[in-house]
Amino acid sequence: MLKKTCTCIFLLLLLLMAACEKTGVRIEQLNSQAQGDQIKDTIREKPIQIALVMKTSSNPFFVEMEKGARDAEKELGIELIVKAGAKETSIEQQISIVEKLIDDKVDAIVIAPVNSKLIPVLKKAQDAGIVIVNIDNRLDLILSRQWGLEPILFISVDNEKGAYTAAKFISQQISEPAEAVIIEGILGATNSEDRKKGAFRAFRENENITVSAIKTANWKIDEGYEVIKKIYEQNPKIRAVFCANDMMALGVVRYLKETEMNNVLVAGYDALYEAREAIKSGWLTVTVDQHADIQGYLGVKYATKLLEGKWEPISGEILIETELVYNNSK
Repeated sequence: MLKKTCTCIFLLLLLLMAACEKTGVRIEQLNSQAQGDQIKDTIREKPIQIALVMKTSSNPFFVEMEKGARDAEKELGIELIVKAGAKETSIEQQISIVEKLIDDKVDAIVIAPVNSKLIPVLKKAQDAGIVIVNIDNRLDLILSRQWGLEPILFISVDNEKGAYTAAKFISQQISEPAEAVIIEGILGATNSEDRKKGAFRAFRENENITVSAIKTANWKIDEGYEVIKKIYEQNPKIRAVFCANDMMALGVVRYLKETEMNNVLVAGYDALYEAREAIKSGWLTVTVDQHADIQGYLGVKYATKLLEGKWEPISGEILIETELVYNNSK
């Protein structure tokens, strides 16, 4: 009787092992189930990886943008990876950065693009399942559709409106015939084009003002200096200058200081610390605060929301109000 019972138990064990092998479940796996559950929990607890890709880290505007993104990182408990090109014109470098982030399998990319040449590589990132949020400089919507880029969230400011208010601020101080100059950023960049349009509209509304030149200085201090120097060599009657960012405006201010021309109205854009100091000293008239830190913060925040499925729709825009910065003690 005992022998018969042992035989039955042995047969049952054989059947159990066969069933486990048939379903692809090993005895070792069953014995280590608790360990496997711990591994799954560890995978789930891995922080979300979000990359902030900026044009450059040499412009104080983008330093502020990173500060805002870092605030979001601490608040949300995500892992922030910050990348930037050597210069604001380094489009190929930005493309390479995005390629590497695709290989690294980050969860989301928050990008302030140099220009719309990035659209093909961003489409590749989307196809890899990476969430994209566009900040600062808007990608071309027509080209985006042509490349099949899915609609993405855009976070920035109304650049045309911001530039209009700054140029209007200086144009209202001109009550007799005068000439004005607009110094724009990178040709074709959406934010540069919008700021140029806003400034031109404001100057045009004053019948005393003639816009005698529109030149590019590629967002740079040194180029701003050289551009305004050439303009004044050809036409010393310029009374007002609008610059599409503070870096170029600071180049203009440097030239005006060297030539001791303290009667020129100059508008900038970005409200950098150096620009604020130039306003205090009277060399810069006005600048526009477009809150780079808030753009960086919201970019990371909404990328996280999209990844967690807590925010719809995934496309559209969030525009932050700009603010004029000037010496209001006069």
